[in-house]
Amino acid sequence: MTASRAVSCRTPLPAASRWVRLAALVAWLVAPLPGWGQAEPDAPDGAREVIVVGGDHYHPPYEFLDEDGEPAGYNVELTRAIAEVMGIEVRIELKPWSEVRRELEQGEIDILQGMSYSEARTAHFDFTPPHAIVHQSIFARRGDPVVEVEELHGKEVIVQRSDIMHDYLIEHDIGAVVIPVDTHADALRALAAGQHDYALVANLPALYLSRELGLTNLVPVARPFSLRYGYAVRQGDANLLAKFSEGLAILKNTGRHQAIYDKWLGPLEETGGIAWKKIGQVGAALSALLLLVLGAIVIWNRTLKRQVASRTAELHQHQQQLIQADKMASLGILVSGVAHEINNPSSLLLLNLPVLRDAYADAEPILEAHYRTHGDFPFGGLPYSRMREELPCMIDDMQEGTRRIKRIVGDLKEFARQGGDEQGESFDLNAVVGTAIRLVDSSIRKATRRFATHYAEDLPAIEGNAQRIEQVVINLVLNACQALQDPAQGIQLTTRYDSDTGRVVLEVRDEGRGIEPEAMSRLTDPFFTTRRECGGTGLGLSVSAGIVREHHGTLTFESSPEAGTTVTLALPVPPQPPPAEAPSPPAPG
Repeated sequence: MTASRAVSCRTPLPAASRWVRLAALVAWLVAPLPGWGQAEPDAPDGAREVIVVGGDHYHPPYEFLDEDGEPAGYNVELTRAIAEVMGIEVRIELKPWSEVRRELEQGEIDILQGMSYSEARTAHFDFTPPHAIVHQSIFARRGDPVVEVEELHGKEVIVQRSDIMHDYLIEHDIGAVVIPVDTHADALRALAAGQHDYALVANLPALYLSRELGLTNLVPVARPFSLRYGYAVRQGDANLLAKFSEGLAILKNTGRHQAIYDKWLGPLEETGGIAWKKIGQVGAALSALLLLVLGAIVIWNRTLKRQVASRTAELHQHQQQLIQADKMASLGILVSGVAHEINNPSSLLLLNLPVLRDAYADAEPILEAHYRTHGDFPFGGLPYSRMREELPCMIDDMQEGTRRIKRIVGDLKEFARQGGDEQGESFDLNAVVGTAIRLVDSSIRKATRRFATHYAEDLPAIEGNAQRIEQVVINLVLNACQALQDPAQGIQLTTRYDSDTGRVVLEVRDEGRGIEPEAMSRLTDPFFTTRRECGGTGLGLSVSAGIVREHHGTLTFESSPEAGTTVTLALPVPPQPPPAEAPSPPAPG
């Protein structure tokens, strides 16, 4: 009996039933499981998962229901843009703030599109990078005293229920009498009607609502908080958080986020603070007016110079050289003063730049550690990954530039030094030419890309006034620069000793436009110039020729049209005293 009952309990199923159960088992084994790149099992075939996005129903301009009952505002447009670039489907539900916050905590909605960040909230929510910075202000009736947050103790303070400021007053035990209301608008209306003492609300929505509701007796009396404002999900929902973070990054990189921000929040920021655009427009208008005035002064100044030049053209050459000498003396005093003023900040830079380099070297390990841990970050307006390569080079370039400024200032002070007309000093022509080139280096670099110098070795010293010969060299180099028609044309300076004539020679050769034959004989005449339309006065070569004659030298020109010009300055070498003869030995006694 026992064996018979056992057999009867395992009576085989009909063949059709066995095939049905086998097919079901196979279908279960091959069916893709959710979480392996497939749609959720409860989603209908071909349909995407709909993400429910919550927000405040009356928090303009961030999010609100428009007159047709449809979601609108900065947060709403940003959410739709993220959904578009990420290829996801969203449904936006706007309700009272306390209600949508509770629904997120209970999992009834998936994400909030605008929530202020705080450390306490991270215990329940995870946040994307912020898409805005929200300033929280203390609003009061016009004429009421200004207070800080710590001074709200014992005051009746209106806040939006479950808002960040509601959380803050409770968490920090400020001691204020908290009056929670459903919306920012309710808080502002109650305050404007004389109820309670202050309202602690977000700045931009309060300004927007004050304007829309005509609440002209309310003013912000403090702005104590600047809080990050972004998307929030339930803690642990990393997949959804990553989607919205990535979408927000795409919008920021393409500039679309900035466009949405400017559309909704830009105008309110201007009205809520200083009108920087208007100030900029006024500043631009004043700058344009100032430029017009400066332009008129420049034109008037040039007109006066031309009038002075035309009226003094009849004066004697010696008088003009005296006038030029007096102007150079005045310029020397001015240059000396300016050079001294430049020298002080240059010395400060030379002193502080090594300290700055050492400070960066000390901070570099900390910055590198932060970079390895947290990734790239802004540093001085550029990504740190770029700045860490460029900053040491920038410091070195600044230090080298400062040294160059110091050298130029030294040359200017030496050039402007009033050394009188003494002709007895001994100097090296190569050194004088080098100093002159440094003083006009800017003009040379603007005029040509091909500038060359060839200094003869062991030039004998010459006697005279080195400062005045330096003035001659500067005039010759500047004339060569002005003769060039293209930066591809070159200038070459060569020094040599002509043993046949006993003179030290400087040749200045340019590849410029050249000089017409009829003008060659008049180059050193006072007021003769081929560049009068460009502001030339014709005194440079005249003064230079006079200085060369004073040194018993010569200044000669070789040129033809479109073939360049060669100017030769020759200065005599003073005779060397004969070697002293050795005394004769005394005659034998």
